[in-house]
Amino acid sequence: MSLKPSKKIIFWAKIVVFAGLVAYIGYVLRQQRFDWSIVQHQLRTVAYPERWAVALVVLTPVNWGFEALKWQILLRRVEGVNFWGAYKGVLAGVALGFALPAQLGDTAGRVLSLRTNRTGAVGASLVSGGMQFYVALVFGTVAWAHHLTVVPERASSGGELLLLILAGLSGGGIVFGLVRRPLIHWLENRAGAARFADYWAVAGQYSNREIALALGVATIRYLVFSFQFYLAFRLLGIVLPVAESASGIGLVFLAKTITPAFNLLSDLGVREAASLWVFAPFNVPAPVLLTATLTVWFANVLTPVLIGLIWVWKLKLTAE
Repeated sequence: MSLKPSKKIIFWAKIVVFAGLVAYIGYVLRQQRFDWSIVQHQLRTVAYPERWAVALVVLTPVNWGFEALKWQILLRRVEGVNFWGAYKGVLAGVALGFALPAQLGDTAGRVLSLRTNRTGAVGASLVSGGMQFYVALVFGTVAWAHHLTVVPERASSGGELLLLILAGLSGGGIVFGLVRRPLIHWLENRAGAARFADYWAVAGQYSNREIALALGVATIRYLVFSFQFYLAFRLLGIVLPVAESASGIGLVFLAKTITPAFNLLSDLGVREAASLWVFAPFNVPAPVLLTATLTVWFANVLTPVLIGLIWVWKLKLTAE
């Protein structure tokens, strides 16, 4: 079955982006060959590395617990589920997102874990993902502003323009939140968009309190997995000033958020390429930096995927 022209463009755009990321990682590794002895030497400089490792691992269920809490809050307008039910749905979504296009797999896992009103749950899943996207955008904007002051050679006209664009998008999110109900009502009356109304109509049903609560949880979750990245740095002996570490991590997650990826596996390349570029001015050895990002990926993505496979087998394709 052939793809529509718009889908072909998106598909090949992802191919180009992914190929570019792999090429950039390969280029950096050609400049600095991956030498495991460098990583081993770096590890020997760390006092009590097991403490950093334990803290990193312990925060993994906390990270996904906050995602489950956000999902539970947003599901109240669709179907009442307890925290554990929401947690299982999130893990199933993570597992499916590993093989399927990330947003599609994540949504499918969450929606199929429900018994009723799966159509409305699609909209709730989109709202959940949109909130996490917006939090990463806002923190990424602040991170880029700080990065330009620390790395002045990147404060070119292009860098300043990017900052203005990011700031504008961040402000646009606030405007969208204020006008979301009239906008959804307007879309419901449009012939081309009305057929999708059942999927995203739930976005207009949330109260301001529910939006604020879910957005607050999304922010806490962002801080948790950002701190996990910092713990991975300390585990590998990467010690940078806190502000530089925070802004660099914020930029890595911004790049990961806005860069199109096939699934959570190709998302790995985005994280690595972004880390190599962001932290290049701080002379962090590439092998050590790649090991740190891989450590975060194993703890925060691969482990939940393996656990989520248990719940994928229990999903039902038909609703009650």
